[in-house]
Amino acid sequence: MKKILSIIVAWMLVLPCFAAADELARPPVPAAGNVTLPLDEYNRLIELAGKPARKPDAPPVPYTMKRADLNFRVANESVQGTVQLQGEILHKGATKIPLTTGMAILDARQEGKGLPLALENGTHTAVLVGPADFAVTLDAGLPLTMEAGRASFSLPVPSAGSVRLALVVPGDHTNVRIRSSEKGQTAIEATLVPGQPTNIWWTTRETATPVVPKEVRFLSDVKTLVSVSEADIRIAALADITVVQGEPSQFQIEVPAGFEITGATGASVESSEVESGVLTLKVTGPAQRSHEFLISMEKSISATRADAPFLSCKDAQRETGEVLVEGAGTIELTATEAGGLKRIDFKEMSPYLRSLAHSPMQAAFRYHKQPNEKPALALEWTRFPDSSVIAAVAERAVVTTLVTTEGRSLTEIRLTIKNQAQPFLKVALPAGASILSAEVAGGKVKPVEGPDGNRVPLLRAGFRPVDSYTVSFVFMHSGAPFAKKGGSDLVLPKMDVPINLLQWEVFLPEQYKVKDFGGDAIAANLLPAASLDVSGAEGALNGMARGYSFDMLSLLPGQLGGIVVDPTGAMVPNAQLTVTQIDTGAQRTVVTDNSGRWIVSNLSTGRVKIAVNAFGFKQLVSQIDYNGGGPVPFNFALSVGAASELVEVTAANGRLSGYSTVDLERLQRDVRKNPEKQQMAASSNVTNLQQRISGVLPVRVDVPRAGNSYNFVRPLVLDEETKVSFTYKSK
Repeated sequence: MKKILSIIVAWMLVLPCFAAADELARPPVPAAGNVTLPLDEYNRLIELAGKPARKPDAPPVPYTMKRADLNFRVANESVQGTVQLQGEILHKGATKIPLTTGMAILDARQEGKGLPLALENGTHTAVLVGPADFAVTLDAGLPLTMEAGRASFSLPVPSAGSVRLALVVPGDHTNVRIRSSEKGQTAIEATLVPGQPTNIWWTTRETATPVVPKEVRFLSDVKTLVSVSEADIRIAALADITVVQGEPSQFQIEVPAGFEITGATGASVESSEVESGVLTLKVTGPAQRSHEFLISMEKSISATRADAPFLSCKDAQRETGEVLVEGAGTIELTATEAGGLKRIDFKEMSPYLRSLAHSPMQAAFRYHKQPNEKPALALEWTRFPDSSVIAAVAERAVVTTLVTTEGRSLTEIRLTIKNQAQPFLKVALPAGASILSAEVAGGKVKPVEGPDGNRVPLLRAGFRPVDSYTVSFVFMHSGAPFAKKGGSDLVLPKMDVPINLLQWEVFLPEQYKVKDFGGDAIAANLLPAASLDVSGAEGALNGMARGYSFDMLSLLPGQLGGIVVDPTGAMVPNAQLTVTQIDTGAQRTVVTDNSGRWIVSNLSTGRVKIAVNAFGFKQLVSQIDYNGGGPVPFNFALSVGAASELVEVTAANGRLSGYSTVDLERLQRDVRKNPEKQQMAASSNVTNLQQRISGVLPVRVDVPRAGNSYNFVRPLVLDEETKVSFTYKSK
């Protein structure tokens, strides 16, 4: 060790000599190798190497606004121009930057691309990503105050390191200290105090403010009703004019060729005249911001096709509108749209336009005129001779479908028919389906297979209907086997009688979890309670009421309903209630659902007899005074016994015999305990169809006994298929 130290000391004495002798000729760097250090020095270097690196200090602010350049020009009664902001984002990631306050921002750009802004408490802000420099350009506007011999505006100055203003004022007669006049304009340049609003004003040589004429600008929205009759086409147009700028004293509307104006009215219309195919409407209040005109016209026709006209206001900045087509009499009308015309549903139409229609609506459209396209609507129709009555109509269709694990489906369709003279029901079955059995008013009939579809008899020998009766048939569809997961479709056939209301219950095996229903029908649980109507449809409530969570203590006028329970307070399902109006003799029969609920509709005020029958209970008969204007629920408690035994009671105020108001409320709560389970429980329609499979139908179908029911509704079905689609997954 001493020897090494001696060598080091010797080199320390020699090296200065070499450096003094020849400072320009430096010795070569020695080759890499081992260096021997004292232990203390080695430990100090290790300690320094183990210390963590010092993190750089975070910026004290997230951003800085370095410079703002404001370039504005005075035009008419406003100040317009650009605001250019330059700054730097110091933090990493997205940072919210307040840009300006008190200005109307028309557009914002960053590097030539659009920049979205947000308005927070009057401040326009943008979200930018850093760390990085940024440059934002804003197209802005400010209001200008004009007085006699003076003009001024208030300028909110952005908070930046430096703010420069360049302002151009029309005219060379302004009284300013710093100015340069050229080509009839005065240019002003100034440096402003950042963050402090500045009031800029100037005087003019005129003693009064010059009147600047305003250009008239307005928007037009025309709602048009096109009525096609045997001899003419009539147009009723409701024009809604919104004035954006100026004070127009009149509006001009082009009259379509061949049409004659029959009326032009409006609250602000002073006079109207037609000249050279142009309708001129002079208004009494030019300063009004909105005007409404109702214009009617007509044109005689002899052909079965025509083009629908579109009213157009001259010089309108934007033209939008709606078109509704109606056909008088028995007519089949085809409407072909073009030129940006969009077909919409009737319920999307304006209620004011629908209120003008008096005939069946055929088509509805909406449009927004573009400079390069013109909306067009070609109408073509076929007119049929009017018939005094419809041959047959189905007041209601109650459909029950059982689906097996193999994907086969068995469907029963029960129609409540009013028939005048139609002998057969034409049924267009889906591919792979066949009819197994059919009945008319409880008697079996034989369906017929024709070249254009199957036919189910609507009448049978010896049967002469005087009122509504039931026609039913059962068909089977081969379908496709279920997988672990996937999708499936169920289709009901076309039938050539109109159906007022179709109620469809689909029973699926419990091992499949079903969701995402679609198709033509509506899920029953999505409909309001007021739409429930089961009058005259035996078993309909049992199949449909579970889809509604209606309150049995609240009935609509003309409805009668309640709850049926046993002596223990448990609900009695499948109990049959026959409601007879004593004054007229009319009868309605319904069946309680799994929660013991029942309801009938379309009853008139008077004496009503209610007979309740259920297996294992005594028959109960009650007579009540029914008030159709303010109905209350009538509930019944059955006694255990033979059905041949009769119990007569008098119901008052809807209370159960032997039950207090508290008990009634408890029963109401029991009805609502598990609404989801009640909705998915199978009805008696499913049970009855399962029982009919064994030994009654000519085929063997392995329908599962356990499963869930899903209910659907579709109103007004006119000779068209009804489809329900869903996705499933094995549990």
